[in-house]
Amino acid sequence: MEKISYSELNSKQKEIYNFQKLSGLLADYGFNCIKLADDWQSADFLAYHIDGTTTYRVQLKGRITIDRKYEDKNLHMAFPIKDVWYMIPHDTLVRLVGKHCNWLKTDSWFTKGTYSSISANPSLLKSMSNYKLEN
Repeated sequence: MEKISYSELNSKQKEIYNFQKLSGLLADYGFNCIKLADDWQSADFLAYHIDGTTTYRVQLKGRITIDRKYEDKNLHMAFPIKDVWYMIPHDTLVRLVGKHCNWLKTDSWFTKGTYSSISANPSLLKSMSNYKLEN
């Protein structure tokens, strides 16, 4: 077998790859992940915990992303930053972004209601430390 190059995958293949990587990591935290075919209530997958009561609806992204269409939906955002995965409630992420970045003051946020980035400043990363998923 040969390893694949992530950069050579198309967008759907990248989503499947990221789901597999993240669901394997979440298994270490006691979660079973179920991929959804139709973005049910904005979620790409459901993460069910072994405690039998905790379930997260998760929107999977290839980069840190905030979007007005996800506000007030009790949705978690999952994304990697430099090969480290984070899973954080969307509305918490928006609040932290507003505190540590200027993203909520950009044209993208005002006109499109969305903002994404492949990186985050050290202050934002530190504020998200409780949402980092360790290997």
